[in-house]
Amino acid sequence: MPQTTSTTAESAAVLHAEGVSDEEFRAAMSRLAAGVVLVTAQEPPLSEDGPRGEDVGMTATAFMSVSLDPPLVLVSLRNGSRMDDLLAEQPLWAASLLAEGQRHIAGRFAMKGRVSDRLLFQDLAFTRGALTDAPLIGGALAALECRTERRVVAGDHTLVIARVLSTTLPSAGDAPLTYFRGRYRHLS
Repeated sequence: MPQTTSTTAESAAVLHAEGVSDEEFRAAMSRLAAGVVLVTAQEPPLSEDGPRGEDVGMTATAFMSVSLDPPLVLVSLRNGSRMDDLLAEQPLWAASLLAEGQRHIAGRFAMKGRVSDRLLFQDLAFTRGALTDAPLIGGALAALECRTERRVVAGDHTLVIARVLSTTLPSAGDAPLTYFRGRYRHLS
């Protein structure tokens, strides 16, 4: 069995019972290339006859197909994040699979500590999903409208498994935006 060593005293200080530090785990997983998705949903209105709720978006790289029959996808959300809290009460949401030229969108919605998503959507081209009313980002490789079927708490994240209700393929010729070693990349 190969032996791993910590590269810094800090990573050695946060070893888990299994012997892997946070930093070692992050370094290993950063070598797994992932597609980049913008997950969107709309907050429910405060009252039945009140104004539309605010649009919310989050960049995700932990997104995958789960099943063909029925069509299911999975997204991993940090526990207690705004999107985790929203999808706990709002079962309808969407995922836009970002194209290579949409790096700025991914970066915008990956910012921590933002006050409101309203400004983040302000100058973006998007349509509303017919089934979810969630924003579907223009120029994305594909857009999926989803309904949450199950939520599974897994460590410091929640795995949201959802049924795909509809798909659109607005952009066929672009390359995907990918995330590798902590940076957005393009395939070459």
